[in-house]
Amino acid sequence: MLKNIKLNFIIFLMLLSGSSVHAQFIGVGNKAPKTNPIDEIRYDNPQEFIIGGITVTGVKFLDPNTLISVSGLSVNDQISIPGDAISSAIRRLMDQGIIEDASINVTKIEDKKAYLEIDLKERPRLNKISLTGIKKSEIETVEESISENRGKVITEALIKNIQLTIKKYYIEKGFLNTAVQVKQIDDTLRVNNATLVFAIDKKDKVKIENIYVTGVEEVPEWKLLSKLKKTKARAPMRLFSPSKYIPKLYKEDKKAMIAWLNKNGYRNAQVVSDSVVENSSGNVDVYLDINEGHKFYYRNITWSGNYLHAADTLGMILGIKKGDLYNPEELDKKINGIPQNDVSSYYMDDGYLYFSCQPVEVAVEGDSIDVEMRIFEGKQAIINRIILNGNTKTSDHVVMRELLTKPGQKFSKTDLIETTQMLSKLGYFDPQKIEPRPIPQADGTVDIEFNVEEKSNDQIELSGGWGGLQGFVGTFGIVFNNFAIKDVLKFGQGLYKPLPKGDGQSFAIRFQANGGFQNYSVSFTEPWLGGKKPNSFSVSLFHSVQDYSKLLERYEKLYGGGAGGLLGGSLGFGGSNSFYSGYFKNTGGSVTFGKRLNWPDRNFSFSSSLSYQYYDVKNSFLLANFQNGQAHDIALALNLSRYSLDNPQFTRTGSSIVLNATFNPPYSSFGIKDSDDSEVKWIEGHKWMLDADWYSPVVGKLIFHAKANMGFLGRYSPNVDYSPFGRFVVGGAGMGLQNTQNIGVELIGLRGYEEGIVHEKTLAEQAADITGESSSSGQLSRQGGIIYNKFTTELRYPISLNPQATIYGLAFLEAGNSWGSYKDYNPFKLRRTAGVGVRVFMAAFGLLGFDYGYGFDPIPGIANKGLKNFTFSIGQQIR
Repeated sequence: MLKNIKLNFIIFLMLLSGSSVHAQFIGVGNKAPKTNPIDEIRYDNPQEFIIGGITVTGVKFLDPNTLISVSGLSVNDQISIPGDAISSAIRRLMDQGIIEDASINVTKIEDKKAYLEIDLKERPRLNKISLTGIKKSEIETVEESISENRGKVITEALIKNIQLTIKKYYIEKGFLNTAVQVKQIDDTLRVNNATLVFAIDKKDKVKIENIYVTGVEEVPEWKLLSKLKKTKARAPMRLFSPSKYIPKLYKEDKKAMIAWLNKNGYRNAQVVSDSVVENSSGNVDVYLDINEGHKFYYRNITWSGNYLHAADTLGMILGIKKGDLYNPEELDKKINGIPQNDVSSYYMDDGYLYFSCQPVEVAVEGDSIDVEMRIFEGKQAIINRIILNGNTKTSDHVVMRELLTKPGQKFSKTDLIETTQMLSKLGYFDPQKIEPRPIPQADGTVDIEFNVEEKSNDQIELSGGWGGLQGFVGTFGIVFNNFAIKDVLKFGQGLYKPLPKGDGQSFAIRFQANGGFQNYSVSFTEPWLGGKKPNSFSVSLFHSVQDYSKLLERYEKLYGGGAGGLLGGSLGFGGSNSFYSGYFKNTGGSVTFGKRLNWPDRNFSFSSSLSYQYYDVKNSFLLANFQNGQAHDIALALNLSRYSLDNPQFTRTGSSIVLNATFNPPYSSFGIKDSDDSEVKWIEGHKWMLDADWYSPVVGKLIFHAKANMGFLGRYSPNVDYSPFGRFVVGGAGMGLQNTQNIGVELIGLRGYEEGIVHEKTLAEQAADITGESSSSGQLSRQGGIIYNKFTTELRYPISLNPQATIYGLAFLEAGNSWGSYKDYNPFKLRRTAGVGVRVFMAAFGLLGFDYGYGFDPIPGIANKGLKNFTFSIGQQIR
């Protein structure tokens, strides 16, 4: 509607009296106009005038020239006054929705020229949005969805859009009848501003009372309803699939249900009709009328357009035979969706980027379908350029050396997919944001653009705590996973953030200490030694010491004088003061060379490590058969692994298998043998370990994880005992004793049990327990076994996949044990446990684990039967 349309000539008076219309003339400066009345303007006698000028008044934010243009009036135009031009101009201005009131005045007439003034009142702008009727916790979320409207001109359309946005938010949560009322309040402090107050009444959630299905004959109704994942009828025990009715999800579920029928051969399945009817309880009933049709099967599959490869070869790759159930989804997957095992890979891995295959139904007879595979092979595409975007910290050469797609090579679909996985393995980029994009060029070549997003993967450990015998424990550690050693001496160039980055090297340093324990370590890794091949080189150094006299002091402060005798006795030293002056020292280093392998596939790698450790022990209770003396441990470790995990933070698919063998020199074979009373020993023997992980999706985001870990110690001669070092200590989180009581052992986690306590006693130890000859309280079992097994299954579900804070929950079943003798080894006698947990990955601190486990097989003769419900872990636990 036109609002308050005013002309300087007064139409109302003209209608009443037919008298002349007078216009008020505005003088220039203080001068009066030369003429005042303009008798020639009469309503019953429109006159032609030339527009001599146009001015705009009453606007603050809008551009006058734009408004004049919108009105359709221009200087020198000839118009009738009164006439359609004036009313049309006002209509155009009002139609913009930003004007609240408009009038056009004639301010002056000279020599048949009329001077016009467009007088406008702008609509107010939205300064503030206020929400009422909902909880404070909801206000922030709703405001985020509508905050972009602030500062806009308030129009009916704007108000309607905000109302719809609010309703949509609540409809998606099941509040189908949400009502939103609005009230506009002018701002008294800010000119031409206003506040919109939205009163929200969510009303009750709308539930689905019943789902009625008709027209289904062959497929069981319950099975069909199970495909409606987010559209469920109310049921007493339905906890994890709420029965809210959400229209958007209902539509998605209908499509998914028909897609499932199509996948199972029901090619013509369709929803004939459906309705959602409100019932007397205020909830709804859903009615579905479905025509499932009958099952179809493949009959003949023919190929056309294939000049490079024979039809028999393509048919073998496709893997579909006459009589197989007709499944368009599976057919598309076998053409385009299984890297290295689909038809497209067969062509594209040989450079045929422009390959396409269109399956066409050429005949349908009864329940049989003939399909013609129409192929376009195209030309081979050579890679022209590689374009990198988003690597703001990581140097180009670090990314480029990981790429399997090189300029000058033929395009390969498999190489492109595997390159994406390799970039993910680096840990420098968000795996969810790595996007490879082939860009075809006019000359038949192809550019490949990789879009990545940097993420922080340096880790800082800075902690302190107080507890038990340890007293105060302080830890400082830092790992730089994208270090650049070549820039270390380039001070003052802005490269220290806090250390130079970008070359893909790793540098780590860690200190930990308490009253009686100190540990220092430093390591450096270059993943591309020489810069031309993926041959890694690592060097590490460490030193640790534990002073038992400090442990005694702390124990007696806690439990009073004389308690040290009890401590010594519990550790197998009786009340002897010799234990109080004992210590355990370990110093060593290692050099490691690694190489990626191209056979059997690119996921294999091999590494060899040469290490040396020097042990200095006095009155130690930590190691079996080694309480006093010094030991030299020279070892060569060989490691063969295959790694194909898609994402190191939250893995969905892939596997990791690691076989590790460690060898000490066979001194006894050379006639070199330590005497029983020798204080200096040369450690000999060998150790074998296998760690295997496998991941696979179950349904939706739910992931299944299976893991097996095992290891054993060996010796070259029956006359030489097994090494006291590197034994397997099972229990807890697999890390709690690493820096206190278990230096020189392999830590194996077993949730639900105490740290390092899971160990099967030998027959001799069991006999000693029965006769009362053994005084062990279970502490000595923490010296570990020479063989162990552990098996784990987990179900994992992501809570947040944000690279800065990846969180997922898990439920686990776990079983494991260790044995001190091969004759007592029984792979079926395992300590079983089950529980739940959560993992939190933060870029600065790495992976944090919290688990609750329940052990089903208590360990007799040990405090609390060896059980421990809660465990905490830091870092990715290998075992």
